[in-house]
Amino acid sequence: MKAIPDYTVIYSDQDIVVLNKRSGLLIASDRYDTEAPRLDVIAEKEFGKLFAVHRIDRDTSGIVLYARTPEAHKNISGQFQNRKVHKTYHCLVNGRPLWNDLHVTLPLLPDGDARHRTVVNKKIGKPSVTDFRMLGACGPYSWIEAKPVTGRTHQIRVHLSQNGLCIVCDPLYSGNQKPVRLSEIKKSWHGDPYEERPLLSRLALHAYKIEFTHPTTGEAVSFTAPYPRDLESTRKQLAKIFGVDPCEE
Repeated sequence: MKAIPDYTVIYSDQDIVVLNKRSGLLIASDRYDTEAPRLDVIAEKEFGKLFAVHRIDRDTSGIVLYARTPEAHKNISGQFQNRKVHKTYHCLVNGRPLWNDLHVTLPLLPDGDARHRTVVNKKIGKPSVTDFRMLGACGPYSWIEAKPVTGRTHQIRVHLSQNGLCIVCDPLYSGNQKPVRLSEIKKSWHGDPYEERPLLSRLALHAYKIEFTHPTTGEAVSFTAPYPRDLESTRKQLAKIFGVDPCEE
């Protein structure tokens, strides 16, 4: 099987780099696993020094923005601090929500238990806000759009789990680790159950879009990260079977 690249380039100029990373890759240093492969170290071989302006989880795929100069770093970091950067995620969850739109404001405390999970803590947790939208049901699954207003660790995952929904194959916040298999969703499937490979067997969370102001030109810019191979295969099969496509505008 062809190896999955660590990243693909969505956009780059003298000030910024926008990458689409694979699941399982850190984007910056991690105090719990200092030897783990990192996107910034790998990408600096192509782009030179990169400055991280935000983070996405190791197991999340999708869009990552880096600054290439101290000036761009200061500008974009300020946009994040002032909540001028808009991020959109797509995720596949087990089950179906009872809502079409959900606004969650549960305060979160990162590294709140022995497994280093983020927990809800109404006394000392940091303010955390996420807006969710139901994109469509696909049999045992649903596609959900998440727009985090704040940027807490594991924010989307915790806010969903606290509302009774868990992202497919979430190793930390879901008790259901079953991968997505075509044999379990397609009635006419006639393959070999011993040879079948799952469509998706990792956290089904993808950083889909980012919108911000370019640090030098002052223009409003928007970038979208195509689904990686495993999530794209899952999308196509679910769309074919259930007629629901999360990427349709």
